[in-house]
Amino acid sequence: MTEHYYTPEPAAAHDEQEVTLSALGVTLACVTDAGVFSRDGLDKGTEALLNALPPLTGRVLDLGCGWGPVGAVLGKRWPELDIVMTDVNRRAVELARRNLERNGVKAEVVQGDGYAVVEGSFDAILTNPPIRAGKALIYSLFDQARDRLNPGGALYIVIRKQQGAPSALRHLRETWPAAEVIDRSGGYWVIRADVQASPFSV
Repeated sequence: MTEHYYTPEPAAAHDEQEVTLSALGVTLACVTDAGVFSRDGLDKGTEALLNALPPLTGRVLDLGCGWGPVGAVLGKRWPELDIVMTDVNRRAVELARRNLERNGVKAEVVQGDGYAVVEGSFDAILTNPPIRAGKALIYSLFDQARDRLNPGGALYIVIRKQQGAPSALRHLRETWPAAEVIDRSGGYWVIRADVQASPFSV
């Protein structure tokens, strides 16, 4: 059976490497490893997500953080953010903690499945969802986000068009007060879903 990066305990032999991460005007030196998503550096979808974000404030959840690029970049760019990062993959969580420390970024990193180990509510939830896990799982993550957002908060998602972005947008528009594509780049759609029906400020 093929092992996926969303496996809690990867069995792949360790093969660490250093990568340079540049986004939102900051450059970070990070470590990645076998058995985690996008081990060769920042993937194009996550890059599109970061570039499409408006300035963030308050408490932010990096859902499915992997080795930590989103949380690390946001924490370096906006040090005042209260960032929580979570992933089901223990190896990814350990790498994320190391990468935050290496780059002088403060954030809380916890291992767990979805929102299970995350407490409280957020002003923004960000995710590059594990498409291969199937629609039932990723749509559940989207739906649960509504109850974890503060008034005025938003969920930001990146999905490749050919991997289901149009259907994900339809689902969000049926189940959220508002949802819209805020960026299309390199075949990826960045979608923002608002917990309240209000004009987009992007």
